[in-house]
Amino acid sequence: MPVRTAVITAAGVGTRFLPISKSVPKEMLPLVDRPVLQYAVEQAAEAGIERVVLVTSRGKTAMEDYFDVAPELERTLRERGNAKLEPVEQAGRMTRIIAVRQPEPLGLGHAVLMAKEAVGNEPFIIYLPDEILLGEPSVTRQMLDAYERRGNAIGVVEVPWDDVSRYGVVEGEPLSDRETRLTRSVEKPPRDEAPSNLAIVGPYVFSPAIFGCLEEITTGAIGELQLTDAIALLAQREPVHAYRFEGERFDAGTPLGLMQTAVEIALRRPDYADEMRAWIKELAARL
Repeated sequence: MPVRTAVITAAGVGTRFLPISKSVPKEMLPLVDRPVLQYAVEQAAEAGIERVVLVTSRGKTAMEDYFDVAPELERTLRERGNAKLEPVEQAGRMTRIIAVRQPEPLGLGHAVLMAKEAVGNEPFIIYLPDEILLGEPSVTRQMLDAYERRGNAIGVVEVPWDDVSRYGVVEGEPLSDRETRLTRSVEKPPRDEAPSNLAIVGPYVFSPAIFGCLEEITTGAIGELQLTDAIALLAQREPVHAYRFEGERFDAGTPLGLMQTAVEIALRRPDYADEMRAWIKELAARL
């Protein structure tokens, strides 16, 4: 069955971005001229995903509004011949958005479980919106192809061993230089207990069996349902593969990371690259 649905988990309160995230969802913070959230939605739409289930929470309706049609704004831009009309129209029409609420912050696994009814009994792809993943072909396309070849697929990257305690990491049997048959996954292990330095960053592509696993696992020490625990259970029932995709990964989940990612993206934009490069050289000369 083809993958038609994406789930984007965007219910977090954005503590690292306070005070701005007190009223602005962190997923709506800008990377150049579009919000962080749009990069995942664009990749999904370009790969043929027909609908996006946005897992959100109280006070974050700006995300839904952004991807809605804005007739009055579009009419004004059209009348004025404003070049911003095209990107505004694109944001409101790129895919179908279905919003569901996570009533309490009970972990990534719980957020994914909130999408069960909207997804239905079919495979789907999950994005962590803070992870900006750029590749050619797109990382989304690579992950969907990996799912078609082998079934359940998890996007991973190699990280320095000193950083493994910040991630969920995987252990398994290497099948190729990029694919590993997963035997277990561990959430934020200490360096000396980590089974590998392959860190899970997504996207994830799962069969609907992951929902049953999420319903069976119990909450951890901090009262949250961990997606990594459900993945470990799924691997006992169906093949799960970690896929080390080709491309670049940027972490927009911290203020510094957001600024660094914005610079990297601007350098890839023809309309900003020359001026950005000149500014960086000027700045470097003053440091």
